[in-house]
Amino acid sequence: MKKTYVALGAILTVMAPATLTAQEVTLRLSHWVPPTISPATKGINPWAESVMEASDGRIQIDIYPAQQLGRAPDHYDMAKDGIVDLSYVNPGYTAGRFPIYALTEVPFMADDSVKGAMAIHEWYAANGAEQEMGDVKVCFVHPHAPGALHTQVDVTSPDGVSGKNVRPAHATMARFVSLLGGGPVQVPAPEVREALSKGAAEAVTFPWGSMYDFNLTEEVPVHLDMPFYLSAQVLIMNLDSYNSLSDENKAVIDDHCTPEWSGKVAQGWYDDDMAAKEKLMADENQTFNTPTEEEVAAWREAAAPLIDEWKAAVADRGHDADAILEAYKAKLVEMGADY
Repeated sequence: MKKTYVALGAILTVMAPATLTAQEVTLRLSHWVPPTISPATKGINPWAESVMEASDGRIQIDIYPAQQLGRAPDHYDMAKDGIVDLSYVNPGYTAGRFPIYALTEVPFMADDSVKGAMAIHEWYAANGAEQEMGDVKVCFVHPHAPGALHTQVDVTSPDGVSGKNVRPAHATMARFVSLLGGGPVQVPAPEVREALSKGAAEAVTFPWGSMYDFNLTEEVPVHLDMPFYLSAQVLIMNLDSYNSLSDENKAVIDDHCTPEWSGKVAQGWYDDDMAAKEKLMADENQTFNTPTEEEVAAWREAAAPLIDEWKAAVADRGHDADAILEAYKAKLVEMGADY
């Protein structure tokens, strides 16, 4: 299925030079999130609405949510190959494909998703986007508020994961679960509740809002209250779709593909996550556990091998892993998002 656009053509007059009217275009945006939950309502939809408004209606964006046009792990290729014009991608759903970007998935590095979104956008634009996602246009980075570990029983230290089946947020968290002696159960977000209800998983790493978005409050009512990890989705655009736009329309897209917009879309999701967390804390059927300083140190130590694995994967692609890592840390500190 191809992108569609309508050129209005040139209007010629006898008394004036030929003038090309503004190009009208319809872009297809696909994502895998249910249309009523916060990543869509607080991030994707407002972004699309702003593009349409800023273009004075020249750019129309038709949104196809909830995996209507393809499964969540397929969304990068859907945009790259022109099946859709825009798509919402979780890079962690395709293990090993984006090794530089996978650094954003390493736990206990960022504790602020809004500042972190801007930091990731700026860092990746300078340190990996061209190498890993050069066949698409990266528009914005969209992390949730730092997610948590949600379980059926108390887990406050790393050894509590041993022997448990855990649905991880992405490939890096899957490796972490394995390092801790657990069994990763890798299913996309819309399929998590089924995995938990059928006993295939006993715990999940998820943002706070997802507890309500996917009706998980009864399945995993015990929460480890610490900034565990980020999952930073990206909105990408097919290059042919972008290059076919008029200069005027390209400018609108460019104005919406910035670190500032990454912060804007992340803010909506953050607000929703924090509201959900407060609601959970007020629910007497939910249990919150805050790890001690010693337990936090144990979690950090347990995650240290993930950095070594990340360095090896990035070096294997011919990149300077140490320089990229230091650039990421520095950008998090600069933006006030480091954990």
